[in-house]
Amino acid sequence: MAESEARAGARYDMQERLLNWTVAVVRVAESLPPTCAGTHVAGQIVRSATSPLANHAEAQSAESRRDFIHKMRVALKELRETRTWLLLVQRMGLAKDRKTLEPLLRESDELIAIFVSSVRTAKKNLSGSRPQNKP
Repeated sequence: MAESEARAGARYDMQERLLNWTVAVVRVAESLPPTCAGTHVAGQIVRSATSPLANHAEAQSAESRRDFIHKMRVALKELRETRTWLLLVQRMGLAKDRKTLEPLLRESDELIAIFVSSVRTAKKNLSGSRPQNKP
């Protein structure tokens, strides 16, 4: 592999990272038991975990900086919700493969931090002043 191809392959791509995270989270949801709780939690996880991927994609073609901030904040809200559902799955011992939850929770934390930073930067650029504490 040529050096330029290696650098291009290592390029950071948030949409790809979100896609990988979403696939992994949906797989956890699909592995939950077909009990009342398992079915309910699985449905909630699928809804909340697929939203950040779609909202991030929409944010990339936002009509304005305010529109970008709005879409990124929706994605951030859904990332946090998904993390909460994953914590519930972990606490209740619902996942068949519990080893997959820790890396997903770490990735959730990293994605949340990235989105918080992105929203703060966008808000700072919008207002020209210091960002507020809550994105």
